[in-house]
Amino acid sequence: MENLINKFFSPTEKTKYITFITTLVKWTFWGSIIGILVGSTSTLLLNTNDFLTDTRENNPMLIFLLPLGGIVIGYLYRYHGANSRKGNDLILEHIHHGQGKIPLRMGPIVFISTFITHLFGGSTGREGAAIQMGTSIAEAVNRVFKVNEIDQRILIMSGISGGFGSAFGTPLTGTIFGMEVISLGKMKYEALVPCFVSSFVGHYVSTAWGVEHEHLIIKSLPDLTAITILKIIIVSIIFSFSSVIYSQLRHSIKQYSEKYLKNLMLRGFVGGIIILALVYLIGSRDYLGRGLPMVERSFEGKVPPFAFLAKIIFTAITMGTGFRGGEVIPLFFVGATLGNTLAPFFNMPISFLAALGLISVFAGASNAPISCFLLALELFDGKGIEYFFIACIVSYIFSGHHGIYAAQKIFEPKSRMLNLPNGETITTIEGKKKIQS
Repeated sequence: MENLINKFFSPTEKTKYITFITTLVKWTFWGSIIGILVGSTSTLLLNTNDFLTDTRENNPMLIFLLPLGGIVIGYLYRYHGANSRKGNDLILEHIHHGQGKIPLRMGPIVFISTFITHLFGGSTGREGAAIQMGTSIAEAVNRVFKVNEIDQRILIMSGISGGFGSAFGTPLTGTIFGMEVISLGKMKYEALVPCFVSSFVGHYVSTAWGVEHEHLIIKSLPDLTAITILKIIIVSIIFSFSSVIYSQLRHSIKQYSEKYLKNLMLRGFVGGIIILALVYLIGSRDYLGRGLPMVERSFEGKVPPFAFLAKIIFTAITMGTGFRGGEVIPLFFVGATLGNTLAPFFNMPISFLAALGLISVFAGASNAPISCFLLALELFDGKGIEYFFIACIVSYIFSGHHGIYAAQKIFEPKSRMLNLPNGETITTIEGKKKIQS
């Protein structure tokens, strides 16, 4: 008995327990602070974006100011943005190896730029702004409390979780997303506690502020048969290819704009002109802003058969030329409308295939299949759990080593047949492919 007591209460063991409890308390405290602040700023983001979207729709002539908005955004990032112009990629680089200290100004600047983009009609979402504000807040916590280097990166991940969870009303997804999106093939479990706290606190704070998130309903599900499973696999492969098309187009436009339009203000101006021209070329404004009405229509009835392709082009140009916001909701748009288009060909319920596309396209583009599976559970009340699991896995595998987050590190390749070295990023792999070709 005495040996047992000495074993658990020796000075060394006492130190371990004290360190464990102290760390747990710190993570909970810091995660709560981040969650409270991120939940409040996400509320500001969501409410302001709703207001600006209504303002734009009630004043159609505002779209002609989009090129001017591009100039203003370019000016902000050129003269006041420091390294924050890298956006989400700067966050990932900092977490991986401490590169690119996160500027506190990143959050406010991306908020202002997102508001400008939404007011004048850029095709974008909101999670990018929420995540960057979340990480700016986490960086402020790091500095105020003089957090050690290891915990600094963990808190930055919790800022991602808080931003995502509060922006979409999906705290479970937010918890895992902050740990999963950093590296392809490796989950950062060491950040579980602060990510969990930040995401849930952020979600409940935004809810307390009165935020109401979009609610999409799956009206019916197909029977669980071998034929249905085969259909799910086939459509999920199609969805994954659409995510690759978007990712490649978006990165290519960014690379060409950086090469030929080095001045950020000129880049934004040209991007605005192109979007404006496309609106009048196709004769529709359905692809401006977030496009939530079209997403809702995808669950209810028919949408234009090539709506998904139009949204890919509009969003890739918007984000590739320097406008700000996010890519998740546009990807939701792409997946939902493509699912709607494919439903008659596969003889499947429209609302179900729209939901499956919404999740699958994001899974392929983000390389975060577990987060996307949880997202399906939270968005659709657990319906079709088997189908969504299959779709997330298939889309993740068939999207290859592509994605919207260029600085996402490949810890383990999706297939050993690809002979990719560990530790590369999506950007470096794409660069090597171009050199070889």
